[in-house]
Amino acid sequence: MTIAHINGIGTAVPEHDIHQPINAVLRTMLPDERTRRVFDRMAEHSAIGHRYSFMGADGRTDGQEVDANGFYRRGNFPGTGARMALYETEAPRLAKRAVAALEREIPTGVLDGITHLVVASCTGFTAPGLDLQLVKDLGLRPDVQRTLVGFMGCSAAIPALRVAYQAVHTNPAARVLVVNLELCSLHLQETTDLNSLLSLTLFADGASAALVTAQPGGIALLDFLAMIIPDSGELMTWRIGDQGFSMHLSGQVPQRIKQTLREEMEQAGANKILRGEKVQDFDLWAVHPGGRSVLDAVETGLGLTSDDLSSSRRILHNFGTMSSATIMFVLQDMLRLHQNRHNHHDEARGLAMAFGPGMVAETFRFQMAA
Repeated sequence: MTIAHINGIGTAVPEHDIHQPINAVLRTMLPDERTRRVFDRMAEHSAIGHRYSFMGADGRTDGQEVDANGFYRRGNFPGTGARMALYETEAPRLAKRAVAALEREIPTGVLDGITHLVVASCTGFTAPGLDLQLVKDLGLRPDVQRTLVGFMGCSAAIPALRVAYQAVHTNPAARVLVVNLELCSLHLQETTDLNSLLSLTLFADGASAALVTAQPGGIALLDFLAMIIPDSGELMTWRIGDQGFSMHLSGQVPQRIKQTLREEMEQAGANKILRGEKVQDFDLWAVHPGGRSVLDAVETGLGLTSDDLSSSRRILHNFGTMSSATIMFVLQDMLRLHQNRHNHHDEARGLAMAFGPGMVAETFRFQMAA
């Protein structure tokens, strides 16, 4: 039977660490000192130490300019058109850096014979799209089969991998390049709403590139399952406005995740997130770090130990949330840890999970290949 494998993962982030400078500007948008103290306390407990953007803050936290190039000026934040124009030029640059990182991970002709290109992105739109830009810039064959997974939010990496998995099962000779690219810093909002500003303290820019083939090695993709969580459609939304895309994250999201996972455990079945298995049947948990509270909810809901989500928490601290690309960073971290083990031939089984607008839980089971 054909088994699809992620043979390698490359990741890239821009050079500017914006976490503290951007937070310093965001707090000044709040109307009073009491609310600012709440903001400071919540930001401090976010478990995020670094976030990166292609736009440098460079210490400009005087309340007038957010970034060094003056793209965001207080009282005159850019419209959606200007943001999309910047996406069109900057998205390919970061995506190609991730592909270059992948080539360093697998230095044996990664791009040779690519039959499929799958691109996931929810932070920008343009046509010709990022997929066609990458075909040209990477020199891929003109008959490469392209799929663009758009606007599925933080969970989009898993449907993208599912497309690759299906391509390999259809044709075992398929070589699929999967790219996730997100420029979340294009969507800063000028607002006095505390919850909206707190959500902006989570997101950052990042990209990943992965090669999926039938060749053994890396991470074996076992199966995929998606679940729409009932009556949760408005808890997590991502809408296009006149000034960029507006993210809404309800404070009820963590509790709803925890409740859903507990119900899943009580109602075991093949069509449930755990596929009728027990928590103890999994060695690894690759959970999209949509924030500290989301990881806490998964840990509590499934009764995991503090070490089970160590890769997810490490990525959250080092990079923040990069929407769809983030879980690929988590998987890369796990793959490197597995390869660095003295006895890395042990085959650890895992479950990957990401939550997106809808609210949808996208999951897949995997196994670290020998």
